Amino acid sequence: MKQRSTAKQLAMSGVFIAMAFVLNNFTKIHMPFGGAITLFSMFMIFLPGYCFGWKIGTLAAVAYGLLDLLFGPTIVHPVQVLLDYPLAFGMLGFGSIFSTGRFALQKGYIAGVIGRLIMSTISGAIFFAEYAPVGQNAWVYSLSYQATYLGPEAAVTLILLFIPAVARMIGELKKRANQ
Repeated sequence: MKQRSTAKQLAMSGVFIAMAFVLNNFTKIHMPFGGAITLFSMFMIFLPGYCFGWKIGTLAAVAYGLLDLLFGPTIVHPVQVLLDYPLAFGMLGFGSIFSTGRFALQKGYIAGVIGRLIMSTISGAIFFAEYAPVGQNAWVYSLSYQATYLGPEAAVTLILLFIPAVARMIGELKKRANQ
């Protein structure tokens, strides 16, 4: 049976995207060639997938990536735009493949962040290699650059997600979202 999006799922996904957009504006550190450490915006992008499955989550995350592209993008090439916006953010939604089982919330979030890291690293190694220090491999440079802003936000979010009361609250949100 083919899963169809319900109005409730679309509305909640829209709220999560809006929350991610607002949280993205509370940027703590802007990186010189794109990227920033924000307050939990990646988690808000991940939530539709965690609540409703990877298809809806990936669609919502891609939608967020396109929205982010509209407001202050870093653009050097059309393929770079594809990698850095719809594909990189889409990976946060795809991380929801770990939506059941012990520590599913945390494993899914980690998978989504790693997916985003991979897409951004590919983009950086191909399109921003000229900024690597002399003698440094472009792939190593890109991976370390991306990890500089994705890692701290992911770490702080994971600390929060490992607090039992927070994990229970998000589990309850998922349960109620699917009633």
